[in-house]
Amino acid sequence: MEIPFNITLLMVMTVTCGISAQVLAAYLKVPAIVFLLLFGILAGPDGLGVLHPNLLGSGLEVMVSLCVALILFEGGLNLELRDLGKVSGSIRNLVTVGTLITLIGGGMAAHWLGEFPWPIAFLYASLVVVTGPTVIGPLLKQVSVDKQVAALLEAEGVLIDPVGAILAVLVLNIILNGNPDLLVLFRDLIVRLFVGAVVGVAGGWLLGFILKRSQFLSEDLKNLVVLAGLWGFFGLAEEIRSESGLMATVLSGIVLKAAAIPEERLLRRFKGQLTVLAISVLFVLLAADLSLASVVALGWGSLFTVLALMWVVRPINVWLCTWNSGLNWRQKLFICWVAPRGIVSASIASLFAILLTQRGINGGDSIKALVFLTIIMTVFVQGLTAGRMAQLLGITSKSVTGAAIVGSNPLSRLIARLFQERGESVAIIDTNPEACAQAEREGLRVFLSSALDHSVLEEAGLESMGTFLAMTNNGEVNLVLAQRAAEEFAPPRVLAIFPKDPQANTPANQNKINQAFVSDLSLKDWNEYLSDGEVKLGETELKSEGLQFQIAHLQALVQAGELAPLLLERQGYLQVVSATQIWQAGDRIIYLLYDPTPKLLKRLSGSSQSRLTLEKHQVVEEVPIPPPVLEEVLEETEIAKEAEVLQPPVPR
Repeated sequence: MEIPFNITLLMVMTVTCGISAQVLAAYLKVPAIVFLLLFGILAGPDGLGVLHPNLLGSGLEVMVSLCVALILFEGGLNLELRDLGKVSGSIRNLVTVGTLITLIGGGMAAHWLGEFPWPIAFLYASLVVVTGPTVIGPLLKQVSVDKQVAALLEAEGVLIDPVGAILAVLVLNIILNGNPDLLVLFRDLIVRLFVGAVVGVAGGWLLGFILKRSQFLSEDLKNLVVLAGLWGFFGLAEEIRSESGLMATVLSGIVLKAAAIPEERLLRRFKGQLTVLAISVLFVLLAADLSLASVVALGWGSLFTVLALMWVVRPINVWLCTWNSGLNWRQKLFICWVAPRGIVSASIASLFAILLTQRGINGGDSIKALVFLTIIMTVFVQGLTAGRMAQLLGITSKSVTGAAIVGSNPLSRLIARLFQERGESVAIIDTNPEACAQAEREGLRVFLSSALDHSVLEEAGLESMGTFLAMTNNGEVNLVLAQRAAEEFAPPRVLAIFPKDPQANTPANQNKINQAFVSDLSLKDWNEYLSDGEVKLGETELKSEGLQFQIAHLQALVQAGELAPLLLERQGYLQVVSATQIWQAGDRIIYLLYDPTPKLLKRLSGSSQSRLTLEKHQVVEEVPIPPPVLEEVLEETEIAKEAEVLQPPVPR
């Protein structure tokens, strides 16, 4: 009973370490693999000595195979095929030509800088041609770069993994069997990819067919059917041709995604949870199994090898593969910077180290140590700096411009014009022909259709826009439209005008749908003010001196119904004001000010309403800010009040 209990204890502690690392990473907002590696190394034999993965024996290889299959299936299931169309050529190049560039460049670096023999050097290069979808996915969720870059990085991570795994096996066979026939190697590569593709496509179609027709199955049971199916396809492909299973799992996930099965969101959530658990367990076990002495023994040459892979081979790879892609230099530079290696490299390297040692070939432990050094350096250097790099290059989702506005009314057309005057792409969607005709007369791009039509939102360009704003006269409809847009297109900013009360009890907050402008804005009243010329368009800038008084003054005007904040310019980017917006010093607020005077003057003079222009208005700019001395007195008074509250009661 001692050995089974030790294995049980090993798994319990592994899961505990893995989930603890995930929680800490989520709290600190850094890639989880950083803490998974740290916790695994600290808990392993070279650290505290509480985790001993060697107790699992060959079971570790089984766990790695099944978990990697699950991870890649989930990656294929999450690929947005709609986003891949714009970067399909670059993805094809990265998976084919890019693989060859990394293989050659990485092998040369390992041989000349790391002083590895040519066969071992190219084996190392074959192991690191893959990027880590388990690292890139969570990283992009935290960094939130623009969609083209995110789609390219995610697709590269998912699609290159099976290709890289097969390539690594072929290189290993050359070392073990001494078969350098390139024609035979190419044939084996094609056969394995073909077998995996056939099994994966057929399996994905079969799963989609079962899930659509099997109405008697509960949602929980359907999720388990998919889990059993993906492992079944993986095993079948491996039985037909070894190392073809990973391609089968990736393609089965992609095909199942394209099948548009009912309740796909629940399936993705279930698979996502399993993937987090699998990543947590595998990274901790593989990191614990790493010998720190073997990493230190590599020397400076191996460090330079990894640096060359990151900052020489990767840039050459990306710039050649995206030559005619339409990506700008900022996007390309970010793609060059982000190429972390992950679980596939670690797992295959661990397996190869065992096989080489069993065959009596030197270099197995060194290869594993060098691969883990690559993972550690790419994750720490690239993963921890990706957010800062995206901000410096200006490719975060916050910098995405353009707006799709549902509802053609005076206020929405004014907002659209303000965006358009900034040179941003704007589209208005409405089902009312007269309202659409009015928008066209004002020079705006209009779509006479329902915003529930997916193709209309695509044609409007929502997938590349930064803002979706629903502001029809029906608040409940606005909420539904915003929910749909957030789920299908996930623009960085989703806003809607909807009733205040349901805000806390709807799923809107879960999808980051913000209430536009202010919580109790009367769209009907402000549209009437605009139509009757009873408003002025103004702008004001928040200053650091007296900021709180300025904000309080604006809020007082809002609550009095005299001012409606529309847009906010921050760091050069224009965005629609939300009801929960936290204003900061330096913000430029564009607003509407209620003022019936222009209407009276217009009637007296008989002139028509002039076009609204941005101005500064005294009623907004004249903020009653007390002098500094009075501010200090107010602050001291507030402190005294707090002290009175905190004083203990006087005993009687």
